[in-house]
Amino acid sequence: MRKYLLLPLLIVLIGGCGLRRNLLKQISVSEDTKLAPVFQNAEKYELQIMYSRIIKKNGGVEFHDYKYRVDSEAYFYPASTVKLPIAVLSLEKLNELNTEGVKIDKNTSYYLESDSVENRIEDDIKAIFAVSDNEAYNRLFEFLGQDYINSRMKAKGLASIRISHRFSGEGSGDTLTRQMIFKTEDGDFELPVTNNAKADSLEIYDVIKGKAYMKEGEKVDEPFSFALKNYFPVETQHNLMKRLFFPEVFEKCQIFDLTKEDKMFLKEAMSNLPRELDYDETKFYDSYGKFFIYGDSKERIPAHVKIYNKVGYAYGTLTETAYIEDEKNDIQFLLTATLLVNKNEIFNDNIYEYDNIGIPFLAELGRQLYQKELLRRKN
Repeated sequence: MRKYLLLPLLIVLIGGCGLRRNLLKQISVSEDTKLAPVFQNAEKYELQIMYSRIIKKNGGVEFHDYKYRVDSEAYFYPASTVKLPIAVLSLEKLNELNTEGVKIDKNTSYYLESDSVENRIEDDIKAIFAVSDNEAYNRLFEFLGQDYINSRMKAKGLASIRISHRFSGEGSGDTLTRQMIFKTEDGDFELPVTNNAKADSLEIYDVIKGKAYMKEGEKVDEPFSFALKNYFPVETQHNLMKRLFFPEVFEKCQIFDLTKEDKMFLKEAMSNLPRELDYDETKFYDSYGKFFIYGDSKERIPAHVKIYNKVGYAYGTLTETAYIEDEKNDIQFLLTATLLVNKNEIFNDNIYEYDNIGIPFLAELGRQLYQKELLRRKN
C-alpha cells in the first residue's frame, strides 16, 4: 500500500522538475525577432542564462533555479562585471582594517603614490555602478590586490573565479600593487603594498577565440587568447548576487562581512541611475548600465522598478547579472546572462553587434521573464 501512496508524490516531483527545466526552454523557442536569431544560434553566440525565481514561504526563501547552457568551463570575457566583487570586497576589507585598529572608512580620502588626486572609496563604488568607471575599479584593485580578491571569493564558496588584471593601460597585469595613502585624523596611513601571484593560463574550454585580432592598429591573423584574462562565470556571478540579497539562506562563512550600513549603501549604489548622481542624462540615460528589460530604450525607468545589477561589455561579449524588483507588483527575481556578438570574429577592432543584437536580446529576455513573473503573481 505504501508504494502506491508514494506514486502521486513521485509524479508531482517529476512534473515540478519538468516545469522548472522548461521555463527557459519556452522562451528559447520564442518567435520574437529580438530573441529568435540568438536562441536559434545559441552556440555561435556563446549564450548562457541563469534565472532564479524567489519563493517566499514559512518565513524563509527558496530559489527555483533555471539554467540555459550554463557551463563554468566554457569561457567568456566578463568585462566590467568583475567590478561587482571588487566593490563588495572593498567594503569588507574596510571592516577588516577597522578590527585591526585602522581608523578609515569609505569616506576617508586617499591618493595613490605619484598621483596627487584625492578619491574616496564611496565615490569609487558609486562610479563603478553608475557609469562603470574603469579608473575607479583600478584604484580599488590597488586597495585589494589579486590574491586577496581571489582568496576571499573562494572562502565564500565562490571558487570558480580568477581576477588577474586591471582595466586598460600599461601594467594592467602587474602583480605589485601601488602604494595607497589614506588621510586620517591621526595622520597619513600607508596601506602596505602587496606582491601578488602571477596569473596562470586558464585551462578551460574556449579561451582561444576568433580568427584574428587588432594590436596597436595592426591586424594579427591568428585567434585571440583570453588565457590570462579575468574569469568570472555565470553561475559564480549569480551565486554572488544570491549572497548579497538573501544572506539568510547561506552559512555565515559564505556571506560577506558587511554592516547594515554597508548593505544599504551597496544596494543603493547598485540601483542608482546616472541622473540620480548628476550625470548628463542625454549621454548617460537610465538604461546606460541596465540592459535587462530597458536596454533598448532611452526612456526613464519607472520609479517602482529597481534593478540592482552590474553589466559588462568588451571584446564583443555582453554580460549582466541583476536582482530585479517591482515594488508595485511584488515581483522579485535574479537573472544573469551572457552572449558574444562578434560577427567578423576579429577581436579588439570595436566592430561588434551590441546595439542591434546583444542589447535588444537582453532587454527582451528580461521583459519576457518579467511577464512570466507578473502572470504568476496574478494567478
